Amino acid sequence: MITHYANLELRTVSIQGVKQFYEKALHLEITNETTDFIQFRLTPYSTLSFKESYEPIKPAHFAIQVSYQSFTNAVTLLKESGVFLLAQNKGNPIDEHNGRKNVYFRDCDGHLLELIAHDYIHENKLKGYGELNALYIREIGFPVKDVGKFRSWLKEHFNMKTVEDDDYFNFVIGGTAYAVVVSEKRPWIPITMNALPPNMKVTLGTPFPLTASQQNFTNSGYHFSLVHTPEFQHSILQDLRLPPVCY
Repeated sequence: MITHYANLELRTVSIQGVKQFYEKALHLEITNETTDFIQFRLTPYSTLSFKESYEPIKPAHFAIQVSYQSFTNAVTLLKESGVFLLAQNKGNPIDEHNGRKNVYFRDCDGHLLELIAHDYIHENKLKGYGELNALYIREIGFPVKDVGKFRSWLKEHFNMKTVEDDDYFNFVIGGTAYAVVVSEKRPWIPITMNALPPNMKVTLGTPFPLTASQQNFTNSGYHFSLVHTPEFQHSILQDLRLPPVCY
């Protein structure tokens, strides 16, 4: 049973550029830094990591869940830090629909980030962390050639679920972790950015003990790790009042 994304590792062409963006603009705490690697604390349960590369970057997409009550303050923080917000419906960067708010922006390497908030999430169990009031990494995008095969693989190996299956765009869900599995032919909104498979490593947290054979997986060029995270219990999912598909 997956409860959350524990770490997302992406490639960068500039550690210093990443440091300026995530530390200075997003106000994230640095937890580890070397000459070619840097890691930031997003929440008590999740980190963002960047490994320097001498190869062209294929931009990734990921979404950070923030507190619904503090969403406006998080957007203000972005604006005051000079982060350019991408236009959505009718040129407005903020989209609000049926209790959901979101905003998109890009980092120094072109990775497409999203802040997203939902009014149904009961936020008392997980306190918003840092100046962004981040709750967890909600979404990571996985462009693939065969959506159906990759979706089935996630379900088989990580016990993830879907509300309905589609061979063009799917949310495959485990706890708070949403894998956005899309066809490489479907661009990322709101700027119709080509959905290229990024070079990334994804660490998934589970409250259950693991054997060595359960810890590392590779599929469609994506590298996954499972890590035992007893501090993020399954009961947290119920306390957050997440939809049934998340359990």
